[in-house]
Amino acid sequence: MKKTLFIALFLTFGSFFNFLYAQEDPVIQKIIDIGKTDNRTMQHLDVLTNRFGGRLVGSDAYENAAQWAAHKFEEWGMEVIMDEAGEVPVGFNRGPWFGRLIGENGMNLHFATPSYTSGTKGVQRGHVVMEPKTQAQFDQMKHHLKGAWVLITGKNEGWPVDISKSADAKRKEIIKENEEIEKKNREIRRYNWENRKSGEQKELLPYNDEPALFYKEMIEAGILGFIQSSPVPIRVLYDRKNIDSLTFETLPTVPDIKLDEHQYKIIEQMAKERRYFQLEFDIRNHFKMGPIKYHTVIGVIPGTQYPEEYVIMGGHLDAYDVATGGVDNGSGVSPAMEAARLIMEAGGKPKRTILVCLWAGEEFGLLGSKHWIKNNKDKLNNISNMFNRDGGPTVPTSISVTEAMWDDFEKICAPLNDINPDFPFTLKKREPGQKPKEPWGTDSGPFAVEGVPTIGFGTEDIKGYNFNYGEIWHTERDLYNKSIPEYQKHTSIVTAIVVYGVANLDHLLSREGYYIEAQEKNTKKKKEIITNL
Repeated sequence: MKKTLFIALFLTFGSFFNFLYAQEDPVIQKIIDIGKTDNRTMQHLDVLTNRFGGRLVGSDAYENAAQWAAHKFEEWGMEVIMDEAGEVPVGFNRGPWFGRLIGENGMNLHFATPSYTSGTKGVQRGHVVMEPKTQAQFDQMKHHLKGAWVLITGKNEGWPVDISKSADAKRKEIIKENEEIEKKNREIRRYNWENRKSGEQKELLPYNDEPALFYKEMIEAGILGFIQSSPVPIRVLYDRKNIDSLTFETLPTVPDIKLDEHQYKIIEQMAKERRYFQLEFDIRNHFKMGPIKYHTVIGVIPGTQYPEEYVIMGGHLDAYDVATGGVDNGSGVSPAMEAARLIMEAGGKPKRTILVCLWAGEEFGLLGSKHWIKNNKDKLNNISNMFNRDGGPTVPTSISVTEAMWDDFEKICAPLNDINPDFPFTLKKREPGQKPKEPWGTDSGPFAVEGVPTIGFGTEDIKGYNFNYGEIWHTERDLYNKSIPEYQKHTSIVTAIVVYGVANLDHLLSREGYYIEAQEKNTKKKKEIITNL
């Protein structure tokens, strides 16, 4: 009975003290009030995904999104830095696409093409062939290749057919190897023919497989394009091996189609049976002259007491263009933008500077965050924390901090349980971790390499919306309606409160015990002091 009474009193007083803290700082209470009654997170996401769409660096959509985000920051009273992070030699814009099978069992085709690959020359219709795997096979069918769609082997993993010089060299080697295999197979066929009555038969040797083995030769023969089987949902990326060396004169010239694996099997069987049918495609992949510069958009809320100290929040603005980047990473950018708006609308005047960073080129290799770090080495020791959201539209339910940070975050996070009882928030202990030698695959990675704390929120699909990040990651399903509005809105409020709280401390967050390396150095230093005494 006493234990139950104690717990009840503890919870009651805990809630009371949280309420008192929210009342102590009127900015925090205003953030909560505005966030609950006039939350615009999903409006920001709507603009990003449905007005601009997929935001690949080098595209008009990315440039438009960057200009719009900068405009919104200025509209809210923030300063803006357009940090030129790099350039691509050629730009790319994706238009609409469609395809269909014409003939028996006609059907509309479900497919996509990687970025920075060719479209069709208007509506193009042609027959279908299986790709050759030996020189003899190519010679036998080379005239039939003209005007054909070629089914190539392998499974789509998102990347286009490799057209680099190293890939060409590899193909030549495999063609030679397959010629030797073909010689042995001719002997085996002869042997099997001679022994057909005895029933003694040998199996043919398999050829070495490489998709689009006669890539250049088939293009010269006049094919319409390549078609490869793809798991569903279809994932398409970009030509990472050639993007930096592309020129307007060396662009790919035929489409690289990744077709729904179920439809591919049907078409493959029809082609093997040499049935007559045609495929028709209209793919509007467009290029533009470069170089095309791209920028990280940084909204600045200046610090009033420690302007040379920083708290960073944000996510990457760029997104693959096969969909519209609604989750990856609209679900990171839109709450960060709304958190900034809430702070400004609530009259927030943080003690240290808040940088709202909408990173460029994350999908091309963390280009924006790496560039910023390279040019701002002098600021790294003055960053209290780098908050990065790039994991989907789930809701923050916890944060893990070190012993040295505990008291600060206990105070900062006190109001979070008063926002929405559906989303309880827990403070957890974080054990020291190894400082990474190489950045992990999102924009907090380069900061971690430099020893900057990158504490992030623990998130959950707490209400059971059945969100699956793998389903949308770099696929055609990364759309606005894959985000979860109530999670996104709550995220913006939580982010605003925590970021503002960290920025309003009288000190930078302690890095003691954050990384194992730092902890070991501190222990060694203490031992040296004791020894000297």
